[in-house]
Amino acid sequence: MSVFKNIIELCNRIASSILKLERPDALHESDLFSDSDKEYILKHLTDKKLVQKRAALVSEIDKKEGWAAIQDKIEVSVKKIYIWKYAAAAAVLMLASTLYFFKSDILKENQPQKQVVAKALINPGTDKAVLVLASGEQVVLGKGTVYNSKGVHSNGTNITYKNIEAANAAITYNYLTIPRGGQFFLKLADGTRVWLNSESKLKFPVSFTDGKPREVELVYGEAYFDVSPSTAHKGSHFNVLTHNQNIEVLGTEFNIKAYLESAAIYTTLVEGKVNLSGSFNTTVLSPGKQSIVDDHKIRVTAVDVFNEVSWKEGIFSFQEMPLKDIMKVLERWYDINTVFKNHAAENVTFNGILDKNQKIEEILNIISNTNNIPYEINQRTVIFK
Repeated sequence: MSVFKNIIELCNRIASSILKLERPDALHESDLFSDSDKEYILKHLTDKKLVQKRAALVSEIDKKEGWAAIQDKIEVSVKKIYIWKYAAAAAVLMLASTLYFFKSDILKENQPQKQVVAKALINPGTDKAVLVLASGEQVVLGKGTVYNSKGVHSNGTNITYKNIEAANAAITYNYLTIPRGGQFFLKLADGTRVWLNSESKLKFPVSFTDGKPREVELVYGEAYFDVSPSTAHKGSHFNVLTHNQNIEVLGTEFNIKAYLESAAIYTTLVEGKVNLSGSFNTTVLSPGKQSIVDDHKIRVTAVDVFNEVSWKEGIFSFQEMPLKDIMKVLERWYDINTVFKNHAAENVTFNGILDKNQKIEEILNIISNTNNIPYEINQRTVIFK
Protein backbone atom coordinates (compact mmCIF):
# COMPACT_ATOMS: atom_id res chain seq x y z
CA MET A 1 0.00 0.00 0.00
CA SER A 2 1.37 3.44 -0.96
CA VAL A 3 2.14 6.11 1.61
CA PHE A 4 -0.74 8.21 0.29
CA LYS A 5 -3.21 5.32 0.62
CA ASN A 6 -1.95 4.79 4.15
CA ILE A 7 -2.72 8.44 4.84
CA ILE A 8 -6.28 8.01 3.55
CA GLU A 9 -6.81 4.84 5.61
CA LEU A 10 -5.46 6.55 8.72
CA CYS A 11 -7.76 9.54 8.19
CA ASN A 12 -10.79 7.27 7.89
CA ARG A 13 -9.90 5.63 11.23
CA ILE A 14 -9.35 9.01 12.91
CA ALA A 15 -12.65 10.34 11.54
CA SER A 16 -14.46 7.25 12.83
CA SER A 17 -13.05 7.83 16.32
CA ILE A 18 -14.09 11.49 16.27
CA LEU A 19 -17.64 10.66 15.21
CA LYS A 20 -17.85 8.22 18.14
CA LEU A 21 -16.31 10.81 20.49
CA GLU A 22 -13.46 8.38 21.18
CA ARG A 23 -9.73 9.00 21.62
CA PRO A 24 -8.04 8.83 18.15
CA ASP A 25 -5.61 6.01 19.03
CA ALA A 26 -4.88 5.42 15.35
CA LEU A 27 -3.17 8.81 15.20
CA HIS A 28 -1.02 8.19 18.28
CA GLU A 29 0.04 4.75 17.04
CA SER A 30 0.85 5.88 13.51
CA ASP A 31 4.43 6.24 12.28
CA LEU A 32 3.42 8.46 9.35
CA PHE A 33 3.79 11.68 11.34
CA SER A 34 6.31 13.11 13.72
CA ASP A 35 5.33 13.73 17.35
CA SER A 36 5.08 17.47 16.66
CA ASP A 37 2.76 16.85 13.69
CA LYS A 38 0.60 14.54 15.81
CA GLU A 39 0.38 17.21 18.47
CA TYR A 40 -0.61 19.80 15.85
CA ILE A 41 -3.30 17.54 14.36
CA LEU A 42 -4.73 16.59 17.75
CA LYS A 43 -4.80 20.22 18.87
CA HIS A 44 -6.88 21.25 15.87
CA LEU A 45 -9.17 18.23 16.04
CA THR A 46 -9.90 18.86 19.72
CA ASP A 47 -10.36 22.61 19.40
CA LYS A 48 -13.12 23.64 21.82
CA LYS A 49 -15.29 25.26 19.17
CA LEU A 50 -15.00 22.24 16.86
CA VAL A 51 -15.80 19.87 19.71
CA GLN A 52 -18.91 21.87 20.55
CA LYS A 53 -20.04 21.78 16.93
CA ARG A 54 -19.50 18.02 16.72
CA ALA A 55 -21.33 17.47 20.01
CA ALA A 56 -24.26 19.53 18.74
CA LEU A 57 -24.20 17.53 15.52
CA VAL A 58 -24.26 14.17 17.26
CA SER A 59 -27.16 15.22 19.45
CA GLU A 60 -29.01 16.49 16.40
CA ILE A 61 -28.64 13.17 14.61
CA ASP A 62 -30.55 11.39 17.40
CA LYS A 63 -33.45 13.82 17.35
CA LYS A 64 -35.85 12.27 14.88
CA GLU A 65 -38.94 13.94 16.37
CA GLY A 66 -39.48 17.40 15.03
CA TRP A 67 -36.97 16.86 12.19
CA ALA A 68 -39.31 18.25 9.54
CA ALA A 69 -40.26 21.19 11.75
CA ILE A 70 -36.61 22.10 12.24
CA GLN A 71 -36.03 22.09 8.47
CA ASP A 72 -38.95 24.45 7.90
CA LYS A 73 -37.71 26.98 10.46
CA ILE A 74 -34.20 27.48 9.16
CA GLU A 75 -33.07 29.27 6.01
CA VAL A 76 -30.72 26.54 4.77
CA SER A 77 -31.61 22.88 4.87
CA VAL A 78 -30.29 20.58 7.57
CA LYS A 79 -27.49 18.45 6.13
CA LYS A 80 -28.13 14.75 5.86
CA ILE A 81 -26.37 12.36 8.25
CA TYR A 82 -24.35 10.72 5.52
CA ILE A 83 -23.07 14.11 4.38
CA TRP A 84 -21.89 14.88 7.91
CA LYS A 85 -20.03 11.57 8.09
CA TYR A 86 -18.26 12.27 4.85
CA ALA A 87 -17.60 15.86 5.86
CA ALA A 88 -15.99 14.76 9.14
CA ALA A 89 -13.74 12.34 7.29
CA ALA A 90 -12.99 15.00 4.71
CA ALA A 91 -12.01 17.52 7.37
CA VAL A 92 -9.49 15.11 8.86
CA LEU A 93 -8.20 14.13 5.45
CA MET A 94 -7.72 17.74 4.41
CA LEU A 95 -5.76 18.55 7.56
CA ALA A 96 -3.64 15.43 7.48
CA SER A 97 -2.91 15.53 3.76
CA THR A 98 -1.94 19.20 3.96
CA LEU A 99 0.52 18.39 6.74
CA TYR A 100 1.77 15.41 4.80
CA PHE A 101 2.55 17.32 1.64
CA PHE A 102 3.90 20.45 3.28
CA LYS A 103 5.60 19.21 6.45
CA SER A 104 6.78 15.70 5.60
CA ASP A 105 10.19 15.09 4.04
CA ILE A 106 9.03 11.94 2.27
CA LEU A 107 8.28 13.62 -1.08
CA LYS A 108 10.93 16.34 -1.05
CA GLU A 109 13.32 14.53 -3.35
CA ASN A 110 10.72 14.13 -6.10
CA GLN A 111 8.91 17.44 -5.79
CA PRO A 112 8.65 19.22 -9.17
CA GLN A 113 9.78 22.80 -9.41
CA LYS A 114 6.98 25.36 -9.24
CA GLN A 115 7.17 28.95 -10.37
CA VAL A 116 4.61 31.52 -9.27
CA VAL A 117 4.86 34.76 -11.23
CA ALA A 118 1.29 35.87 -10.57
CA LYS A 119 0.67 39.55 -9.99
CA ALA A 120 -3.10 39.09 -9.82
CA LEU A 121 -4.52 38.05 -6.43
CA ILE A 122 -6.41 34.77 -6.81
CA ASN A 123 -9.00 34.19 -4.08
CA PRO A 124 -11.48 31.36 -3.55
CA GLY A 125 -15.05 32.00 -4.66
CA THR A 126 -17.67 33.76 -2.52
CA ASP A 127 -21.43 34.17 -2.28
CA LYS A 128 -22.39 36.47 -5.15
CA ALA A 129 -24.99 36.66 -7.90
CA VAL A 130 -26.88 38.96 -10.24
CA LEU A 131 -30.67 39.00 -9.98
CA VAL A 132 -32.56 40.09 -13.10
CA LEU A 133 -36.14 41.17 -12.42
CA ALA A 134 -39.08 40.87 -14.81
CA SER A 135 -38.66 44.57 -15.62
CA GLY A 136 -35.10 43.95 -16.78
CA GLU A 137 -33.60 45.69 -13.75
CA GLN A 138 -30.39 44.05 -12.51
CA VAL A 139 -29.59 43.72 -8.79
CA VAL A 140 -26.05 42.77 -7.77
CA LEU A 141 -26.06 40.52 -4.69
CA GLY A 142 -23.09 39.74 -2.48
CA LYS A 143 -21.57 40.07 0.94
CA GLY A 144 -22.57 43.35 2.57
CA THR A 145 -25.57 43.99 0.31
CA VAL A 146 -29.22 43.88 1.33
CA TYR A 147 -32.14 43.75 -1.10
CA ASN A 148 -35.82 43.98 -0.17
CA SER A 149 -38.86 44.06 -2.41
CA LYS A 150 -42.41 42.76 -2.29
CA GLY A 151 -42.12 39.12 -1.22
CA VAL A 152 -38.32 39.05 -1.75
CA HIS A 153 -35.42 39.45 0.67
CA SER A 154 -31.67 38.99 0.29
CA ASN A 155 -29.00 39.45 2.94
CA GLY A 156 -26.21 39.23 0.37
CA THR A 157 -25.44 35.54 0.85
CA ASN A 158 -28.86 34.10 -0.04
CA ILE A 159 -32.23 35.20 -1.39
CA THR A 160 -35.71 34.15 -0.24
CA TYR A 161 -39.07 34.50 -1.99
CA LYS A 162 -42.47 34.36 -0.29
CA ASN A 163 -45.51 33.19 -2.20
CA ILE A 164 -47.83 36.08 -3.01
CA GLU A 165 -50.71 34.80 -5.11
CA ALA A 166 -52.90 37.20 -7.03
CA ALA A 167 -56.07 36.17 -8.86
CA ASN A 168 -55.59 35.94 -12.65
CA ALA A 169 -52.13 37.51 -12.33
CA ALA A 170 -49.70 36.73 -15.13
CA ILE A 171 -46.69 34.60 -14.20
CA THR A 172 -43.56 36.72 -13.91
CA TYR A 173 -40.05 35.32 -13.95
CA ASN A 174 -36.72 36.32 -12.46
CA TYR A 175 -33.25 35.14 -13.40
CA LEU A 176 -30.42 34.46 -10.98
CA THR A 177 -26.97 34.35 -12.57
CA ILE A 178 -23.91 33.13 -10.67
CA PRO A 179 -20.60 34.32 -12.16
CA ARG A 180 -17.27 32.56 -12.09
CA GLY A 181 -15.90 32.64 -8.57
CA GLY A 182 -19.40 32.63 -7.08
CA GLN A 183 -22.11 30.50 -5.50
CA PHE A 184 -25.53 31.34 -4.09
CA PHE A 185 -28.48 29.90 -2.18
CA LEU A 186 -32.07 30.54 -3.28
CA LYS A 187 -35.33 29.68 -1.53
CA LEU A 188 -38.20 29.68 -4.02
CA ALA A 189 -41.69 30.88 -3.17
CA ASP A 190 -42.95 27.29 -2.76
CA GLY A 191 -40.25 26.49 -0.19
CA THR A 192 -37.95 24.63 -2.58
CA ARG A 193 -34.29 25.19 -1.76
CA VAL A 194 -31.74 25.62 -4.53
CA TRP A 195 -27.94 25.81 -4.30
CA LEU A 196 -26.33 27.26 -7.42
CA ASN A 197 -22.72 26.60 -8.31
CA SER A 198 -20.28 28.89 -10.13
CA GLU A 199 -21.09 29.94 -13.70
CA SER A 200 -24.78 28.99 -13.50
CA LYS A 201 -28.11 30.60 -14.43
CA LEU A 202 -31.62 29.77 -13.20
CA LYS A 203 -34.98 31.05 -14.50
CA PHE A 204 -37.84 30.82 -11.99
CA PRO A 205 -41.31 32.28 -11.27
CA VAL A 206 -41.62 34.78 -8.43
CA SER A 207 -44.69 32.91 -7.11
CA PHE A 208 -46.53 29.62 -7.55
CA THR A 209 -50.19 28.59 -7.60
CA ASP A 210 -51.02 25.45 -5.62
CA GLY A 211 -52.57 22.80 -7.83
CA LYS A 212 -50.75 24.01 -10.93
CA PRO A 213 -47.37 22.71 -12.18
CA ARG A 214 -44.30 24.34 -10.67
CA GLU A 215 -41.60 24.89 -13.28
CA VAL A 216 -38.08 26.33 -13.30
CA GLU A 217 -35.33 26.25 -15.92
CA LEU A 218 -31.64 25.64 -15.38
CA VAL A 219 -30.44 27.69 -18.33
CA TYR A 220 -26.89 26.45 -17.76
CA GLY A 221 -24.54 25.43 -14.98
CA GLU A 222 -25.01 23.29 -11.88
CA ALA A 223 -27.70 23.30 -9.22
CA TYR A 224 -28.74 21.19 -6.24
CA PHE A 225 -32.50 21.04 -5.56
CA ASP A 226 -34.28 20.17 -2.32
CA VAL A 227 -37.85 20.24 -3.60
CA SER A 228 -40.88 21.10 -1.49
CA PRO A 229 -43.17 18.03 -1.75
CA SER A 230 -46.24 18.02 -3.96
CA THR A 231 -48.40 17.05 -0.96
CA ALA A 232 -47.83 20.57 0.42
CA HIS A 233 -49.07 22.15 -2.83
CA LYS A 234 -52.28 20.32 -3.70
CA GLY A 235 -50.41 17.72 -5.74
CA SER A 236 -48.44 20.18 -7.87
CA HIS A 237 -45.53 18.46 -9.57
CA PHE A 238 -42.17 20.24 -9.75
CA ASN A 239 -40.33 20.39 -13.09
CA VAL A 240 -36.78 21.40 -13.90
CA LEU A 241 -36.09 22.12 -17.56
CA THR A 242 -32.70 22.15 -19.26
CA HIS A 243 -31.95 22.54 -22.95
CA ASN A 244 -32.38 18.82 -23.63
CA GLN A 245 -34.39 17.24 -20.82
CA ASN A 246 -37.22 17.68 -18.34
CA ILE A 247 -37.11 16.39 -14.78
CA GLU A 248 -40.43 15.80 -13.06
CA VAL A 249 -40.44 15.28 -9.29
CA LEU A 250 -42.93 14.95 -6.47
CA GLY A 251 -40.57 15.93 -3.66
CA THR A 252 -36.93 14.93 -3.62
CA GLU A 253 -33.28 15.99 -3.68
CA PHE A 254 -31.08 15.87 -6.76
CA ASN A 255 -28.18 17.55 -8.52
CA ILE A 256 -28.09 18.70 -12.16
CA LYS A 257 -24.94 19.61 -14.06
CA ALA A 258 -25.43 21.14 -17.51
CA TYR A 259 -22.54 23.46 -18.34
CA LEU A 260 -22.34 25.22 -21.68
CA GLU A 261 -18.98 23.72 -22.69
CA SER A 262 -20.35 20.18 -22.30
CA ALA A 263 -23.04 18.59 -24.46
CA ALA A 264 -23.83 16.12 -21.66
CA ILE A 265 -26.32 16.70 -18.84
CA TYR A 266 -25.65 14.87 -15.55
CA THR A 267 -28.53 14.30 -13.11
CA THR A 268 -27.75 12.65 -9.76
CA LEU A 269 -30.56 11.56 -7.45
CA VAL A 270 -29.91 11.81 -3.71
CA GLU A 271 -33.38 11.03 -2.34
CA GLY A 272 -36.83 10.20 -3.68
CA LYS A 273 -37.64 9.53 -7.32
CA VAL A 274 -37.59 11.55 -10.56
CA ASN A 275 -38.86 11.01 -14.09
CA LEU A 276 -36.61 12.18 -16.91
CA SER A 277 -37.99 12.85 -20.37
CA GLY A 278 -36.77 14.41 -23.59
CA SER A 279 -35.64 13.21 -27.01
CA PHE A 280 -35.00 9.79 -25.44
CA ASN A 281 -36.98 7.09 -23.66
CA THR A 282 -38.51 8.27 -20.39
CA THR A 283 -36.34 7.11 -17.50
CA VAL A 284 -36.97 6.84 -13.76
CA LEU A 285 -33.99 7.42 -11.45
CA SER A 286 -33.56 5.84 -8.03
CA PRO A 287 -31.29 7.18 -5.23
CA GLY A 288 -27.58 6.73 -5.86
CA LYS A 289 -28.03 6.68 -9.64
CA GLN A 290 -26.89 9.23 -12.20
CA SER A 291 -28.26 9.76 -15.68
CA ILE A 292 -26.11 11.12 -18.49
CA VAL A 293 -27.94 12.62 -21.45
CA ASP A 294 -25.72 13.12 -24.50
CA ASP A 295 -26.51 13.28 -28.20
CA HIS A 296 -30.21 12.58 -27.50
CA LYS A 297 -29.32 9.33 -25.74
CA ILE A 298 -29.49 8.50 -22.04
CA ARG A 299 -27.57 6.07 -19.86
CA VAL A 300 -27.81 5.44 -16.13
CA THR A 301 -24.97 4.45 -13.81
CA ALA A 302 -24.44 4.03 -10.07
CA VAL A 303 -22.27 6.78 -8.53
CA ASP A 304 -20.80 7.88 -5.22
CA VAL A 305 -23.31 10.60 -4.41
CA PHE A 306 -20.93 12.49 -2.13
CA ASN A 307 -18.49 13.05 -4.99
CA GLU A 308 -21.27 14.61 -7.05
CA VAL A 309 -22.76 16.94 -4.42
CA SER A 310 -19.81 17.78 -2.16
CA TRP A 311 -19.44 21.19 -3.84
CA LYS A 312 -22.46 22.51 -1.90
CA GLU A 313 -20.81 21.41 1.35
CA GLY A 314 -17.69 23.49 0.63
CA ILE A 315 -15.61 20.50 -0.48
CA PHE A 316 -13.89 19.38 -3.67
CA SER A 317 -14.08 15.60 -3.97
CA PHE A 318 -11.99 14.29 -6.85
CA GLN A 319 -12.03 10.52 -7.35
CA GLU A 320 -10.04 9.19 -10.31
CA MET A 321 -10.75 12.47 -12.08
CA PRO A 322 -8.55 13.56 -15.03
CA LEU A 323 -6.59 16.75 -14.40
CA LYS A 324 -8.27 18.52 -17.33
CA ASP A 325 -11.68 17.97 -15.65
CA ILE A 326 -10.37 19.00 -12.25
CA MET A 327 -9.08 22.25 -13.72
CA LYS A 328 -12.53 23.00 -15.20
CA VAL A 329 -13.92 22.86 -11.65
CA LEU A 330 -11.11 25.03 -10.27
CA GLU A 331 -11.42 27.51 -13.16
CA ARG A 332 -15.03 28.24 -12.25
CA TRP A 333 -14.40 28.58 -8.51
CA TYR A 334 -11.19 30.61 -8.64
CA ASP A 335 -11.97 32.45 -11.92
CA ILE A 336 -8.74 31.31 -13.56
CA ASN A 337 -7.64 29.85 -16.91
CA THR A 338 -5.56 26.76 -17.69
CA VAL A 339 -2.97 25.98 -20.35
CA PHE A 340 -1.55 22.48 -20.86
CA LYS A 341 1.85 22.73 -22.52
CA ASN A 342 2.30 19.14 -21.35
CA HIS A 343 -0.71 17.52 -23.03
CA ALA A 344 0.00 14.18 -21.39
CA ALA A 345 -0.85 15.78 -18.05
CA GLU A 346 -4.45 16.39 -19.12
CA ASN A 347 -5.44 12.76 -18.57
CA VAL A 348 -3.47 12.12 -15.38
CA THR A 349 -6.00 11.19 -12.67
CA PHE A 350 -6.09 12.41 -9.09
CA ASN A 351 -7.81 11.28 -5.88
CA GLY A 352 -8.38 13.84 -3.16
CA ILE A 353 -10.81 15.63 -0.86
CA LEU A 354 -9.96 19.32 -0.52
CA ASP A 355 -11.38 22.45 1.08
CA LYS A 356 -12.90 25.00 -1.32
CA ASN A 357 -11.55 27.79 0.89
CA GLN A 358 -7.95 26.73 0.38
CA LYS A 359 -5.64 28.93 -1.65
CA ILE A 360 -5.31 27.83 -5.26
CA GLU A 361 -1.55 27.38 -4.77
CA GLU A 362 -2.15 24.90 -1.93
CA ILE A 363 -4.47 22.78 -4.06
CA LEU A 364 -2.17 22.89 -7.08
CA ASN A 365 0.82 21.95 -4.92
CA ILE A 366 -0.99 18.86 -3.63
CA ILE A 367 -1.95 17.81 -7.17
CA SER A 368 1.52 18.61 -8.49
CA ASN A 369 3.38 16.77 -5.73
CA THR A 370 1.14 13.72 -5.97
CA ASN A 371 1.55 13.34 -9.73
CA ASN A 372 4.98 14.95 -10.25
CA ILE A 373 3.58 17.54 -12.68
CA PRO A 374 5.33 20.94 -12.64
CA TYR A 375 3.29 24.09 -13.13
CA GLU A 376 3.52 27.85 -12.95
CA ILE A 377 1.00 30.66 -12.42
CA ASN A 378 1.16 33.69 -14.67
CA GLN A 379 -1.41 36.36 -13.80
CA ARG A 380 -4.66 34.30 -13.64
CA THR A 381 -3.44 31.45 -15.84
CA VAL A 382 -2.17 28.08 -14.56
CA ILE A 383 0.35 26.53 -16.94
CA PHE A 384 1.26 22.85 -16.71
CA LYS A 385 4.70 22.37 -18.21
